[in-house]
Amino acid sequence: MSSNNNSELYEHFDFTASSGQEPLRVDKFLMNFIDNATRNKIQKAAVNGYILVNNLPVKSSYKVKSGDRVSIVYSYPKQTNELIPQDIPINITYEDDDILIVNKEAGMVVHPGFGNYDGTLVNALAYHFDNLPNKSSENRPGLVHRIDKNTSGILVIAKNEDSMTILSKKFEKRDLNRLYVALVWGDLKEDSGFIEGNIGRSLKNRKIMSVFPDGEYGKYAKTNYKVLERFGYVTMVECKLETGRTHQIRAHFKFLGHPLFNDAEYGGDLILKGTTFTKYKQFVQNCFKICPRQALHARSLEFTHPKTNDLMSFESELADDMSQLIEKWRSYSINQRI
Repeated sequence: MSSNNNSELYEHFDFTASSGQEPLRVDKFLMNFIDNATRNKIQKAAVNGYILVNNLPVKSSYKVKSGDRVSIVYSYPKQTNELIPQDIPINITYEDDDILIVNKEAGMVVHPGFGNYDGTLVNALAYHFDNLPNKSSENRPGLVHRIDKNTSGILVIAKNEDSMTILSKKFEKRDLNRLYVALVWGDLKEDSGFIEGNIGRSLKNRKIMSVFPDGEYGKYAKTNYKVLERFGYVTMVECKLETGRTHQIRAHFKFLGHPLFNDAEYGGDLILKGTTFTKYKQFVQNCFKICPRQALHARSLEFTHPKTNDLMSFESELADDMSQLIEKWRSYSINQRI
C-alpha cells in the first residue's frame, strides 16, 4: 500500500527496469509488460497520479532508466480474485455433463486482465454455470486453453475437475488436433510445409512474440500449413499446430514474410503486396474495414472425450467478417484473370 495526496492507494503492478534498460517513456515501458493495456488507459493513470517511479508520481513522458522501480497504484484493492458474473450471451455449439464447446466471436477477451475486468468469456461462464472448476489461483473457471481476443472460433470448456485435469494434460501433451484458417499476405511458394523456430517475447516489444530460429531464446514451436486457395496477393491457408505457443501462427507467418491480413501487431495492417493503383489501395482499405482484425479463425478441434474416451470432433464455420473478406478477395482474383 502506498500513500499519495493523503489517500490510501493500493499497488496493482510493480516492475523494476533491468540493468540494460535504455531510456524509454514510462507509458511505453508499461505497455510492454501488461497484457491488454492500452496507451490511453496508462496515460489516464499517469494524469491521475497513479503511476509511480521510485514511489513518486510521474507524467507519462517520464523516461524509465536502469534500476527504476515502476508501479501502478489505485484507490481500490487489486481485483485478483474477484470475478463478476455477467449475463453475456455465449454461442454454445455442444454441451454434456463434462464439457462445453464454445464458438467465440472476434473481439471477446477470454479472461479478465488489466483494463478488462469484465465483459470476458470467463465473466459470461461464471454467470451461466455454477461450480466450474479452476486449475489454478488465476480464477478462470472452466478455462483449459485460450485464443486471442481478435481470433474467432472454437474453445473447449471443462465442467468438472476431472475433465479439467484430463483436458489440460491433452493440451500440454498436444494429444489433440486443432486446425486454424488464416488469410496471409503474399503468394506462398509451397502448397504445404511447416514453419519451425523458437517463440518468445519480443526483446523490443514485450506485448508481441518473436521467432528465434537459432533457439537461443524462447520455446520450441512448429506450425504445419497447407494452402487452401490462392488469390494472388493474399493466400488462404490451413494451419495445424504441433505446439501451442502464444501468438504462434501470427509470429510464425510474420517470420516467414507473410503476416496475417490486417494483423496490426505483426505488421499485417499495411498494404504489403499488390499494385500502386489508387483503385487497388481503396479495395484493400475496404477489405480492412470488412474484417477489422487479424484474419484468423480456430476452425476445428478433435480430441478424445475426458470421460467416455469417444473421439469428439467439432467444426466452426468461418466468422462472417472473414467469410466476406475471403469472398471479396476471391472475386477480385477472378476479375484479374478475366
